[in-house]
Amino acid sequence: MNIPTLMMKVAALRGHPVPISKQPAPYDAGDSVVIPADAAGQIGRVGGVREFRNRAYARYEDAGRGGAPLVLRMDILVPEAPGPHPLVVFVPGGGFIMSAKAGGRRMRRALAAPGYVVASIEYRTTRHGATYVDGLADVRAAVRFLRTRADDYHIDPARVALWGESAGGYLVALAGATNGDRHFDPDGDAQVQAIIDKFGGSDLRRLGDGFDQATIDAVYAPGNAIARYVHGPQAVSIDDDPVAVTAADPATYVNSSIPPFLILHGSDDRIISPVQTALLHRALLRAGVSSTRYLVTGAGHGDLAVKGGEERFWTTASMMKIMTDFLALSFSAVGRDAR
Repeated sequence: MNIPTLMMKVAALRGHPVPISKQPAPYDAGDSVVIPADAAGQIGRVGGVREFRNRAYARYEDAGRGGAPLVLRMDILVPEAPGPHPLVVFVPGGGFIMSAKAGGRRMRRALAAPGYVVASIEYRTTRHGATYVDGLADVRAAVRFLRTRADDYHIDPARVALWGESAGGYLVALAGATNGDRHFDPDGDAQVQAIIDKFGGSDLRRLGDGFDQATIDAVYAPGNAIARYVHGPQAVSIDDDPVAVTAADPATYVNSSIPPFLILHGSDDRIISPVQTALLHRALLRAGVSSTRYLVTGAGHGDLAVKGGEERFWTTASMMKIMTDFLALSFSAVGRDAR
């Protein structure tokens, strides 16, 4: 069973199935680069990469299991070529219910092979009784862990990017928007230099904008995973506390000092409305942040295959080149010894 199918089954078993709209949302392509979905040129198997699996980076008590010990782990891909190499921390999706670090393996290897250390992480979700505050803390804990072990994994600690998909895209966008904010990072040692947000959320009240009514109703259903990741375990709707939702929105924290963003979204995404990344992209542009948003016409939600072949639009060499070009440009101005 592949990871996306497993994620759907786990969500359904927990009584909070991922809502999937019967219709795509109307989209506004203004301020975005529009490209057609094309599954040709799939990335293949690559060599020249060493893998270190299940490295523990944080320990907590699992509130979802009565305080049982919880160990968060990561898988690290290191190029065999001499380093130090830039670091990309991959934050997988999972509907705020799970965080399967095994996802996106082909893409992660394709990114590591040309010279990036790529670490895929677990993070706390609603099944641990966690909220977005905990997930954000986990992303930063992973960055700190890897920086302190830069020599072990041939990492250049001055060049660090976050890449997230779906729920992971939301978390990396929030980490990017709060980059350097001492309220979220008191020691200032988890700052990053670039953000890649693939079909992530922003204003979580509006995840269903433009979708059919049943999907909109599911977004607002009390006690669903969206609401619990913002408000905690109480059975309330995402819309019951607008102030809390605003505090959870990456766009709330955008300012001119944050790192550049690359944003990608499919026009046929039936799970997270493309309106989400459009809202964030425009907030970034208004603040003077370097942000490029690609709207991929005909592509759906990349890490949750609800239709045959839908993922393949996201696993092409051309898609990977968009990412590596952005990373190379973002890192080019970074001093090797600066943080």
